[in-house]
Amino acid sequence: MRALVHVRLKPDVLDPQGKAIRNACGSLGYGAVNEVRQGKLFEIGLDAADEAGAQKLVAELCDKLLANPVIEDYEIVRIEP
Repeated sequence: MRALVHVRLKPDVLDPQGKAIRNACGSLGYGAVNEVRQGKLFEIGLDAADEAGAQKLVAELCDKLLANPVIEDYEIVRIEP
């Protein structure tokens, strides 16, 4: 199975990398870009008996390893067979 997980900063956390990207967009002539928030996208291959088991395993990985719960939220975008 394969899982796709998106980890992003919580809305109230400052995002200096996103701000730098937004400023660079303006410098490159993309003035229509008024906000950028950076994040991480994880593609995870795993062995699981079923989708429910895969969902549980990926959620545990996110809680313990992939996301910092103090400053980040995560979303399990999809799990594919």
